Amino acid sequence: QVQLAESGGGLVRAGDSLRLSCAVSGGSLSMYVIGWLRQAPGKDRETVAAITWSEGRTYVTDSVKGRFTVSRDAAKNTAYLQMYTLRPEDTAVYYCAAKPRGNSAYTRWGQGTLVTVSS
Repeated sequence: QVQLAESGGGLVRAGDSLRLSCAVSGGSLSMYVIGWLRQAPGKDRETVAAITWSEGRTYVTDSVKGRFTVSRDAAKNTAYLQMYTLRPEDTAVYYCAAKPRGNSAYTRWGQGTLVTVSS
């Protein structure tokens, strides 16, 4: 089964950049979508970005468009979330997750990585 492991979170200052990595293992990803989701304290989890593994088609939610980008390196079986110009409101636990294309729900999850942005 597909397994995911995030890394790269930490404490940064407003305006800094940070790149999260998601190492994916355990199966063929050609029919999967890899998503980045986040959950801030007291808020619902939201999808920040997603990428289709085979074609590399991307989605970025409006609230972070222009600041966040999503990519993947198929040779390294790793997906990335590059975050620029971070804001305190970006503070959250960030998860990478996988779902078969056509699924509405993510079926496999990483453990999450905390990003804290200080003002």
